[in-house]
Order: sequence, then structure tokens, then C-alpha cells
Amino acid sequence: MSAVEDRLAEVGLSVPDVAAPVAAYVPALRDGRRIHTSGQLPMVQGSLAATGKVGEGDGLVSPERAKELAQVCALNAIAAVKSVVGDLDQVAQVVKVVGFVASDPSFTGQPGVVNGASELLGHAFGDRGVHARSAVGVAVLPLDAPVEVEITVALADD
Repeated sequence: MSAVEDRLAEVGLSVPDVAAPVAAYVPALRDGRRIHTSGQLPMVQGSLAATGKVGEGDGLVSPERAKELAQVCALNAIAAVKSVVGDLDQVAQVVKVVGFVASDPSFTGQPGVVNGASELLGHAFGDRGVHARSAVGVAVLPLDAPVEVEITVALADD
């Protein structure tokens, strides 16, 4: 087990099996020293953990719940990286995180939601988890997911 997985275990998390693609793509792809993940949904054991738009009010996914779902997306992104590199300790830096939040038109708290992913990556990778980031509100995501996260990581020199 890697040090990254040990840090996740400290907070009761483990790297899941990589989520199966829902269309014609691969979960992650290596390009030189970089691994780019596809957008990862909040899948848990093959099913979406929640669906719907994020916002305040009846029938919406609360921002607090959406932040938890962004953490699930980040954990799935870590799994996608691991499926390519094998040993997560080979990650030298999380370079970029892009988070998409299916938002109710009045919701503007996308950065707080995507913090779920950023905080998990920071915990898992320590200083190597500090990254650039975008948090984007969108009308709808695949399968009506509330959140989607993709990451790019740099690997250590061979």
C-alpha cells in the first residue's frame, strides 16, 4: 500500500476499483509525465451516490452533500490515476483540478462544493496535493450527476 493510501485509510477511506466508463473513453490516460483523468462522477460500487441539481431548497442536493460527492469524485479520480501508474507514491504533484457542479440557476457556491475534492487531494497527497483549479456551474451532467471532477497529475521522474 502507498503512503497516499495510508493517509486515506487514516480517515476511513480506501481507493476503490476504477469506475467503469459510461461512454466511449478511458478513465485515465498517461501523456509523458502527466496523467489526465476523464471526468469522474460520484459513483459508489457502480451506482451514482446521488442525482440532481445543487442548491438550497426542496428537491435540490444541498451544498454540503454536494461537497461530500465531490470528495467521492476525487477518490474515483485517484483510482483512475492508480489504474495507470500502479503506485500512487509516483505522483509528484496534483497539477490541476476541474470541478463541474450541476447547479440550480440561483446557486453560486461552486467553489465550496469543489473544495470537497481539493481537500481530499490535499489530505491524500500532502504538499503534492496543492493544485490549480476551476469550479464551474453547469446546467446538467451525465446521468444527472450533481458533481463531476477531473484531475491532472505529474509523475516523478523515472
